[in-house]
Amino acid sequence: MRSPLLSAALVLALSSLAVNVLAKASEADLARLEKDLTPVGAERAGNKEGTIPAWTGGLDKPPANWNREQQGYIDPFPEDKPLFTITNKNLAQYKDKLGAGQLGMFAKYPEFRMPVYQTRRTAKYPASILKQARSQAPNVELNGFGVKNLANSTIPFPLPDSGLEVIWNHLVRYLGGGVEGTSYSFPVRANGDFYKIGFHAMRIYDSNMDAPTPNRLFQAMGYFTEPVTLKGTTFLVHEPVDQVAEKRSAWIYNAGARRVRRAPDLGYDGVNDGSEGMVVTDQVDGYNGAPDRYDWKIIGKREIYVPYNAYRIADKNLKYNDLIRPGFLNPDYLRYELHRMWVLEATLKQGMAHVYARRTFYIDEDSWTVMMEDAYAARGNLWRVSMLGLIQYYDVDFPWYVYGAVHDLDSGGYIIAGLKNEVRGEVIKFGVKGRVADFQPDALRRLGGTR
Repeated sequence: MRSPLLSAALVLALSSLAVNVLAKASEADLARLEKDLTPVGAERAGNKEGTIPAWTGGLDKPPANWNREQQGYIDPFPEDKPLFTITNKNLAQYKDKLGAGQLGMFAKYPEFRMPVYQTRRTAKYPASILKQARSQAPNVELNGFGVKNLANSTIPFPLPDSGLEVIWNHLVRYLGGGVEGTSYSFPVRANGDFYKIGFHAMRIYDSNMDAPTPNRLFQAMGYFTEPVTLKGTTFLVHEPVDQVAEKRSAWIYNAGARRVRRAPDLGYDGVNDGSEGMVVTDQVDGYNGAPDRYDWKIIGKREIYVPYNAYRIADKNLKYNDLIRPGFLNPDYLRYELHRMWVLEATLKQGMAHVYARRTFYIDEDSWTVMMEDAYAARGNLWRVSMLGLIQYYDVDFPWYVYGAVHDLDSGGYIIAGLKNEVRGEVIKFGVKGRVADFQPDALRRLGGTR
């Protein structure tokens, strides 16, 4: 991990602290969360055109006669039909509601299209989570590029004044306390050839551990289940809350060498195994890890067509061959809706290194989730485009991804992750609890040795 010069770090920390004093939300400001804003800080009202409705509480009831184990998360709106489809022929009519990356996809692929559906503001969080976030909001503050006094809040800055506050809302958003499951990713070459990679992951937040660990956000462990060339390779991550006080710790068990070693490249722009070079570590989960290599700026809010309520792609009746096409996923199974997005620009700091010199993130106002990313190379060209499909997990009261796609506009390839269509029986668990002892390097060796 590269670090800035000490003098630069001191300047950054001092300037950030000065901003915090001015930007800290008052009780009068926070009272808006019960009035014109939702409990997470989104606008309650719809837009003036009526194409974005008012938020009325979100979705918290599964469809009738739903069986999670057999069906997975099925579409609660099966009768919805596309209102229209954006293509290269009518693109000019909708350009003002598309991100630069989406426009790049239309430019790269003449047959790219986006079916647009009725907007449904389904995002919802448990009342206890919202209560904790509201009570802690006056106390949470930035510490340079890090955050302190989080106290298990999952919405530290419901009224953000800076880009860092916006990205921290994404980094610590509520995901059920603990998540465990197996999913499948598929690197897709420009000619449409693809292969399957299986990965089993556990992410347990400190609140769900058997014993608290100081300054710990979560502990994560994961291992490849296939193909044979990757099977058994296992990762362990200790993620801190205040990343100024402590850096991420990571280890890897290499199945071939049968040993555990530190993994300092498991962060920032370290290339992910099994991605054919198309995904770097901090792109996982929309964005993860320390935000210290970039200057973060709020560009504003925009109404954007994003992959929302993307339940159809998870249909257990679909085969992977139904979904995967050269260049992009089969649009017949995708759903885009118009939602208000925080537009956040990250510009690489002088003296810092990263393969992406500039990045634009589109973050959902109702959930603080990164929905899209436009990533630019050092020479200034748009290089990679990420689009992440969001659904409300209606039995556990929070929104999260059901798939993620990263498109490489240079090579014409892409990778799609998170698919489980051909797996019978649900393969994801929420509210998982863990033991600190099971997330130590010695445990990594034992687990990897059994795979």
